[in-house]
Amino acid sequence: MTASPARKAAHEVVRRVFEEDAYADRAFRSAASGLDERERAFAQQLAYGTVQRVRPLDHAIDTLGRRPVRKLDPPVRAALRLGAYQLAYLDVPPHAAANEAVELVREARLERAVPFTNAVMRRLAEGIGPLLDALPAGPLKESYPDWIWDVWRRDFGAADALELMRAQNESTETVVRLVRGEIDGEETDVPGAYRVPRVDERALADGRIWPQSRASQLAALAVGSRDGERILDSCAAPGGKATMLRGRVTAVEINEARARELEDNARRLGAANVTVVRADATSLPPELDGFDRALVDAPCSGLGVLARRPDLRWRARPLPELQLSLLLEAAERVKAGGTIVYAVCTLNADENEAVIDASGLAVDPTLTEEWPQYRHSRRPEFLLTRPDVHGTSGFFIARLTV
Repeated sequence: MTASPARKAAHEVVRRVFEEDAYADRAFRSAASGLDERERAFAQQLAYGTVQRVRPLDHAIDTLGRRPVRKLDPPVRAALRLGAYQLAYLDVPPHAAANEAVELVREARLERAVPFTNAVMRRLAEGIGPLLDALPAGPLKESYPDWIWDVWRRDFGAADALELMRAQNESTETVVRLVRGEIDGEETDVPGAYRVPRVDERALADGRIWPQSRASQLAALAVGSRDGERILDSCAAPGGKATMLRGRVTAVEINEARARELEDNARRLGAANVTVVRADATSLPPELDGFDRALVDAPCSGLGVLARRPDLRWRARPLPELQLSLLLEAAERVKAGGTIVYAVCTLNADENEAVIDASGLAVDPTLTEEWPQYRHSRRPEFLLTRPDVHGTSGFFIARLTV
């Protein structure tokens, strides 16, 4: 007997994420090549779910396995995490989860660890459900680092923090932007954004649609760009927002590979008005000046998109100093009286309203008049979309006047 192809792929992803600091999506693309559609879907569910829920899984393995997870051989650790995930969160027969975990260890040529793996899987099968059910509501049970729980309790209160954690442990709606043609989807409250059962890969390849959350599309619409204007998008890759903007768009990206990707995406989506410039957006070339509007879609901790990126919660870091630097540099390049939209896909006041306050830029209050359903509850001059409230990714959006 050998482990199933789906579990082998998931095992590789979990190992690479936690042992090599790989990104889950990139590791999965490599590991799942050659799988059929059904195996691929199961492998993704296993891998992403295990990465997302690793904190309570490790707690259960530590408690019931009677040996610290950190001291286990990496292939054994990954196999037990996968097995524990199936027992705790999926409807998989215990004997199947145990047998597959054992085979993964055996195929890693760790025959000496097979009895241990088998014994731990038996204990997990008997005890993981009651153990996890008994955990108090909070970051251990919902599988988040303590610092994210602390930030959300500070910003939203304990009850909302818990709802945010739960919401981002579930799959999100699938939304695409209609670029041209027609679409079989459900209209949403954001013009051009359609809720669909799945992304049509042919339409995507043809440049007729672009996968993009309602909140992300909202950020680009907030710019209010018009034909004839000069627009700066200072952190533009991969190009979803840049290709929504009207006027003559200068799309800046510092990374060479991402700049090429941005150019390819703009070409595929028919955005001939977008010119890609490879540059550092904290220190733009002098010729990039005199813009009518700017979009600063700054790098951030990503606390609003954790549902889509299972490993992000374990690698996320706030970046307020970088964000402020990007915002102030863009402000220097926009004409007096011009507009800047600052948008970040995070739910953290340190990266959101605190950055705006530190910038000294004037806030344009008309943005929230246009989108009252997304008004920030504590700072009504800003927009704040939330997964637990609005069913889309979490974005902070501010419109400012230079």
